[in-house]
Amino acid sequence: MVDSGAFEEDAGLTGRASGLRFSAPWMIFWVGFGLRVAVILIGHTYKVRTDQANFNFGFEAGRIARSVATGHGYANPFNGVSGPTAWLTPLYPLLMAAAFKLFGVYSRGAALALLVADSAFSAAVAPAVYEIAERCFDARGIARRGSKYAAPVALWSAWLWAVYPAALQYAVHWIWEMSLTVCLFSWAIVVALRLRGVGEDVGDSANPTHDDRTVVNGAPHGLEEQGPGLKPLLGGIDEMRGLKPSPNPERHELKPSPHTERQGRKLGLWAVLGVLWGLIALSNASLLLCLPAMMVWVAWPELRRWRISLRMVGGAALTCVMFAVVLAPWVMRNERVLHALVLTRSNFGVELYESTLERNDGFPWGTTLPLWAGDPVFKEFVRVGEVRFAKMRGDEAKERIRARPGRTAKWTLDRFLFFWDGTPHPANGKPVQEYLRQLSYCFLSVCGLLGLGLALMLRLHPNGQRTPAGDPGRRVEGAGLIALIFLLLPLPYYLVTVQPRFRHPMEPLIAVLAVVLFRSTGIREQGLGMRRDDAEA
Repeated sequence: MVDSGAFEEDAGLTGRASGLRFSAPWMIFWVGFGLRVAVILIGHTYKVRTDQANFNFGFEAGRIARSVATGHGYANPFNGVSGPTAWLTPLYPLLMAAAFKLFGVYSRGAALALLVADSAFSAAVAPAVYEIAERCFDARGIARRGSKYAAPVALWSAWLWAVYPAALQYAVHWIWEMSLTVCLFSWAIVVALRLRGVGEDVGDSANPTHDDRTVVNGAPHGLEEQGPGLKPLLGGIDEMRGLKPSPNPERHELKPSPHTERQGRKLGLWAVLGVLWGLIALSNASLLLCLPAMMVWVAWPELRRWRISLRMVGGAALTCVMFAVVLAPWVMRNERVLHALVLTRSNFGVELYESTLERNDGFPWGTTLPLWAGDPVFKEFVRVGEVRFAKMRGDEAKERIRARPGRTAKWTLDRFLFFWDGTPHPANGKPVQEYLRQLSYCFLSVCGLLGLGLALMLRLHPNGQRTPAGDPGRRVEGAGLIALIFLLLPLPYYLVTVQPRFRHPMEPLIAVLAVVLFRSTGIREQGLGMRRDDAEA
């Protein structure tokens, strides 16, 4: 018999009355942050190349930040003056503009400040990785066999993110939005797991799960709270069981259950989820396909029973409201300045057009517009305006797609393969470095996909305890959400273009799944092996 109290003490999970408290080791954050800053300082990565009039310093985001910092507003994403823009969503360009204001436009001080900020965002993913892994894989005691740690998957996943070179490369080399986006997205996943209550019923029979019921006074838990009309019935049940009514009328008064208290706190989590997704939309709108899928996944235990509670409906509505509140200033600004409804970015038509050109072979590189302000294409862009130009390019792209559907299908398949296998890019004169980069990229993809397959097949048993014969155990609850993210997040890139950095928001999950994969022997013994023990008994 497993001592659940000892297990809880070992795992650092306390506060049974209010649900398990998942505590991420922030020491890993500080180690990861310090490592990233050390790489920046030792490698002098803050010394950005100054060719092309500093365009390599943040590219279009840098140009917009320069315009904001010099008093010309959110405008001019390229070398020439083109007017107000919605070419990029504003979160990271405004962060760059703040650095330019404080340290100077295109200065090394601004570069260092931005890379340090990116390092903080990247390191802050480590505690999120810890909680994701702990809730999904460690909370039920999975993989604890053979490990002296209470949460080995969480611990090794967080350390992997903190120190693995592939995880920190974008924070120390790229002045762009990747680290900010992956931080926001990882914590949105954590909030979704908290809302679903993943891992919070470990070893606690008093806390009901989606499939379990406990009994209070001979009735299912929560029945006593359904109104005063049920009290006589409950009293009758007590008499049938030979129990005398309590002389103290307050004895049978119910206090709010821990489950009810947790549900009250979840309303705040719904609001946080909306704020996080609003910020994600203002950082990298390509991830928005995952928002409705995430909300459906959180509500799925009720949806599959066709019993949607008012609390769930209200929570989802609150998420939508908070998302709209965060996004509204940007949309209203675009309506006022560009005289068009632009929810996130205005450049999709131009990106799609570039993906259909023969010269790009399905993989557009570089800027989508000429950097020379005297180029006829750039002059046309300025003359007709950004929104109209993007629509014209989008219409041309659709015509090209309809004219050559076979070629479009081939390029889409190529982009699908390269998203996971490693996107080719122009030779950099360092073949060994390129080979190692490609090998690392492909290796992580394989680990992530195999780990996801394993997570989808696993059946877990609480704390490694024996379960009744024939009980297959429960699925890894978080595996469904991870699978949805793996399915939906790459879709926009399959259709337009692929670059290695586009996979970065998924890499925290890949880190977790890679650890799960390499601990698969112990996991199989802990999870699937229980069925053999029951059969022998």
